[in-house]
This record gives sequence, C-alpha cells and structure tokens, in this order.
Amino acid sequence: MRKIKRVKVLGWRWRRNELRRHSDVVEAWIVLSAWTFAMAAGTVAGVAGAQSVAAAQERNAAEHRPATAVLLGTVPSAAAGYNRVRATVRWTDAQGTVRTTTADVKAGGRVGGTVPVWTDGRGHLVDEPASPAVAAARAVLAGTGAGLAGGLFVLAGGRLIRLRVERRATEQWGQEWELTGARWRRSTG
Repeated sequence: MRKIKRVKVLGWRWRRNELRRHSDVVEAWIVLSAWTFAMAAGTVAGVAGAQSVAAAQERNAAEHRPATAVLLGTVPSAAAGYNRVRATVRWTDAQGTVRTTTADVKAGGRVGGTVPVWTDGRGHLVDEPASPAVAAARAVLAGTGAGLAGGLFVLAGGRLIRLRVERRATEQWGQEWELTGARWRRSTG
C-alpha cells in the first residue's frame, strides 16, 4: 500500500480561490487573534505573577528577624540523611517575653547550646527567609506558570470559538448538500 503524501500549504485560508469558504476566513482570523491575545495575556499574567511572588518574598524577608535560642534538650544526631531535626528551644522576643517551643535546628547540638532562629513581628518562630537566588527562582517559576496558564486559557477559548464556527459551517454545508442532492435526484429520476 502506497503512503499518501499530504502537502501543507501555509496561509491557504488567506488566499483567494473558489474552494475557500467564508468560514475558512473566519477561522483564520480566530486563530490569529487567539494566538495574539494568548501571547499578550501570557506575558501580562507572567509578569504579574512574578511581581506578586517577588513582593511577597521581600515582605517576608523584611518581617522576619534573626534571634538566638538556647537548646533545652540534647539534639539527636542526623538520622536517615537529614541534617536538621526538631528540638525544644527557648528565646526572648523583641518585647522581652521569654518563649519556649520546638524548632528545626542542626543535628548534634547539646543542652545549653545556642542556635539561630527566625521570628516574625509577633515573636513566633518562622522559617528562615529565602536567599536572593531562591527568591528569584520562585518568582521566575511563578511567572512562568502564570504566563502559561494565562496563555493556555486564551487559546482554549479561541479553540471553543473555532469549534463553534466549524460546527455552524458543517451545518450549512449539510443544508446546501440536501438542496443539491434533491436537484440531482430530480434530474436522474
């Protein structure tokens, strides 16, 4: 069996010919518009997403303060490849209140040893702020994800519109074929 070679002609919907239907031109404009709007929407969503995450990272870095805590118990050595473990610590917050809770600390500490911790404005323990490289990577990933989601959303909308136009064109083609078929039956019968 011989393989049929299919030839693709770029821009065939834009060229003038007898076989081109009005729906072909409408579809071409829908595809062009959808891709243009998808690029614009993806860019805007990506920039907005990246700026939002970067602002949140900066806000966290500004609100988190370093503090020194005292270990209240012996910290077990690293287990199963983890170099941080949960241990009970005590520290004094900015208002002078002594607080005690558990925190992630480096493995292998001794009772009375000091460990660095991070607190928020209310004196609660929080995670260490992200380094500038990690914050930038998070902003880039969030921007990329938001941009892709925004662009794909617009492309999906364009596809739905295009499917509706194709369905309408197929219905019109069926109606025209019924009229033509009726004329052919009369002339042959």
